[in-house]
Amino acid sequence: MKVYQTNEIKNIALLGSDGAGKTTLTESLLFEGGIIKRRGRVSQKNTVSDYFPVEQEYGYSVFSTVFHVEYNGKKLNIIDCPGSDDFAGAYLTALNVTDTAILLLNGQYGPEVTTQNHFRYTEKLGKPVIFLVNQLDSDKCDYDNCVERLREIYGSKVVQIQYPLNQGPDFNSLIDVLLMKKYSWGPEGGAPTIEDIPASEMDKATELHNKLVEAAAEHDEGLMEKFFMEEPLNEDELRMGIRKGLACRGMFPVFCVCAVKDMGVRRLMEFLGNVVPFVDDMPAVKNTAGEEVKPDANGPTSVFFFKTSVEPHIGDVQYFKVMSGTLKEGDDLTNADRGSKERIAQIYSPAGANREKVEMMVAGDIGCTVKLKDVRVGNTLNGKDCEYRFDFIKYPNSKYSRAIRPANEADMEKMMGLLNRMHEEDPTWVVDQSKELRQTILYGQGEFHLRTLKWRMENNEKMQIIYDEPRIPYHETITKAARAEYRHKKQSGGAGQFGEVHLIVEPYTEGMPEPTVYKFNGQEYRISVKGKDEYPLDWGGKLVFYNAIVGGSIDARFMPAILKGIMSRLEQGPLTGSYARDVRVIVYDGKMHPVDSNEISFMLAGRNAFSEAFRNAGPKILEPIYDVDVLVPADYMGDVMSDLQGRRAMIMGMDSESGFQKLSAKVPLKEMSSYSTALSSLTGGRASFVMSFSGYELVPTDVQNKLIKEFEESNKEDE
Repeated sequence: MKVYQTNEIKNIALLGSDGAGKTTLTESLLFEGGIIKRRGRVSQKNTVSDYFPVEQEYGYSVFSTVFHVEYNGKKLNIIDCPGSDDFAGAYLTALNVTDTAILLLNGQYGPEVTTQNHFRYTEKLGKPVIFLVNQLDSDKCDYDNCVERLREIYGSKVVQIQYPLNQGPDFNSLIDVLLMKKYSWGPEGGAPTIEDIPASEMDKATELHNKLVEAAAEHDEGLMEKFFMEEPLNEDELRMGIRKGLACRGMFPVFCVCAVKDMGVRRLMEFLGNVVPFVDDMPAVKNTAGEEVKPDANGPTSVFFFKTSVEPHIGDVQYFKVMSGTLKEGDDLTNADRGSKERIAQIYSPAGANREKVEMMVAGDIGCTVKLKDVRVGNTLNGKDCEYRFDFIKYPNSKYSRAIRPANEADMEKMMGLLNRMHEEDPTWVVDQSKELRQTILYGQGEFHLRTLKWRMENNEKMQIIYDEPRIPYHETITKAARAEYRHKKQSGGAGQFGEVHLIVEPYTEGMPEPTVYKFNGQEYRISVKGKDEYPLDWGGKLVFYNAIVGGSIDARFMPAILKGIMSRLEQGPLTGSYARDVRVIVYDGKMHPVDSNEISFMLAGRNAFSEAFRNAGPKILEPIYDVDVLVPADYMGDVMSDLQGRRAMIMGMDSESGFQKLSAKVPLKEMSSYSTALSSLTGGRASFVMSFSGYELVPTDVQNKLIKEFEESNKEDE
């Protein structure tokens, strides 16, 4: 395989909803590029993409597949991405290391919520977009409706380059208004017959051609001037205008294919090779120091690792993009993130499970290697005198979680090792050994996302695991002021233990006035503050601790012990054993013994006095609330809203976004446990949502009573 230069390389992400036909299109692209001799089929489980056992089990893409095609002296690196939002990490990674996105549409449905999610990320990252309508041979395909809906959502930037002459099972021809030719295929697809446009289609084709010419001319002053002079643009000028329009997201071309019959795929590859931007046409990536790093083959060698795949009989296969310089076999590089040294023994240009060995790769190219000692996803390897680091991939918040444990408790350490390895493959699988919940929590993007991990653990690793409902991180606080005192006294021969603490607790809010006077049971307590400390709690909120001791009733040396006792009680609130927060404590009096007082005595006295005061201060349970945004087709809006209201949601607003309805709500985390599954069921998989932590709010009284009762019963069982 030849060494391709930066100005001969194009990197493309292939995106689309589940069922759009990405895997089938990949087979046709590889076949047309001569990488494979025979196209596989998803139903026969012999495709280049979806070659992992879990993908063949479920019939869905789970991992992105990196492959290349050589065409007309150009190298097209293409990453076929999973369609489901459960695997958002894969398509986000692909978008960050490529320069152009193909959004594949199922011709039966047109743009879907997933299309909009993908498009939103291309917008955020400034990536060019090509819309590609597939499945023109379907009975229910409606190409014109697809284009109309694309224009409704994305505006006049949507520009047709092709349209089919006939749709449905008899599809075999289309009109290309860039080349102004008719393309026809035999039953097996492949090489087309190219003819002049028939007279019956000339008016429509000419009208679309003129719109394309105008859109292309808009992005180049010379072409615009020529357009206004009514001079025709030749094919090369049109291509240049389209390339510039793509690069600045000034136009979104629309193509059509029938991937399963290999019709239109070769023409698509011509367009990709001739028109879409090269690596060096796009803005340079910035490193963590904020410096632009241009894809310069003569620059310092710097390689960014964006994906790890664990493959049978091989082990870790690590995928990279050459950000700068030239990478050669045998290069010794330094890991900028971990400080270790690595030798690149072999370099491959990947094509799914197949790999083609190469001796070197230049800036902008995408490849893979094996047998690296200490490289993780997101690491950068640099050559001599280069200190670049890259951290440009930002993953979405988790939307689904389960407590995870091995069926055999003795396998806990082994399970954690496997989970950490799987996190390397997909960083959106996040593991947290929660001290607060006393569970190991596995976070992901949806129910299917976590079900996939479970299948792999049990079938590939032969480890049985159990998913449990995760506990909710409730917090406790107080709603009014209360006073308590406690004497700890213990005598057992020799030196005893003695400590007495009097304190007041009250709810803490930011900016509240300093304590002065309190009244309890008709008695007034005047406070003279000697010292104040604020402690932000690890779990959120604050403890504000006042020393208001007068007359030396408790030595200052015992105050840290009292604070320690209070802190230990904050970690286990009296209502449900949850963390307590947002409390102000004033220690104003007490007693000590000249011999028997010590730190343990005052720690226990402080702990018990605080516990009693907390119980008398109107304790309440707080629950975590999340901001939830749901993107849903209008037809399902009522069902989705009713379901949310049944989950104690507070609807914050409704809006229209790019042809879909957007519903914003605040929802208790407790009610979001099975939401991804319920939403998919309600909408046939055509809606999506994002969620982010908002804050803590008081639970309703009936919910609080239920939680306290459950906690008391569980404590009885433990006794």
